[in-house]
Amino acid sequence: MKMIHTLALTTLLGLTAASATEYLVDSTHSTVGFKIRHMMVASVRGTFKKYSGHYDYNPKTHQIKSLEGTAQIASIFTDDKQRDEHLRSKDFFDAEKYPKMTLKLIKHTGDKALVELTIKGITKQVEFDVDYLSNESKDPWGAIKTGFELHGKISRKAYNILFNKILETGGVAVGDEVKINLELEGIKVDKKS
Repeated sequence: MKMIHTLALTTLLGLTAASATEYLVDSTHSTVGFKIRHMMVASVRGTFKKYSGHYDYNPKTHQIKSLEGTAQIASIFTDDKQRDEHLRSKDFFDAEKYPKMTLKLIKHTGDKALVELTIKGITKQVEFDVDYLSNESKDPWGAIKTGFELHGKISRKAYNILFNKILETGGVAVGDEVKINLELEGIKVDKKS
């Protein structure tokens, strides 16, 4: 009887594991972006142009089983060369000392995803909203794709990104809250090759 239970459990676990499929993040069709308040007037938007990642996802149940990604800090882009160089400097990200930031999924439940986000060598747990989970789709070249969007907020000060200037009007040059936007499209990994 114990053997039957063991076989049943092994089969169930095997089916559960097989139900998630691995996808590589397609950086051509994905975005790793952010938005932060500037001069207490408007927002500056930016992206990281060089990043990689992979995830395990079940498109039938819309369950993200795992997600790992890395963005290269030197690839930060806000459409202003001088600002981008300042963001790479010790005042902000210190890209020379901390060349990358990483994200790793802890768990996905419904419309929430708990992740570990590491910036400047500091790792914090952050809750993201899961705004969209796709079904599988085949592109015109035969690649199987899925995607989803994650949106969250962090305090930059929590990651030791402290630079600021007090304005004459009493405000600050750069807000503390950073809104993070991940729009990920993945290509199914062919396990046969």
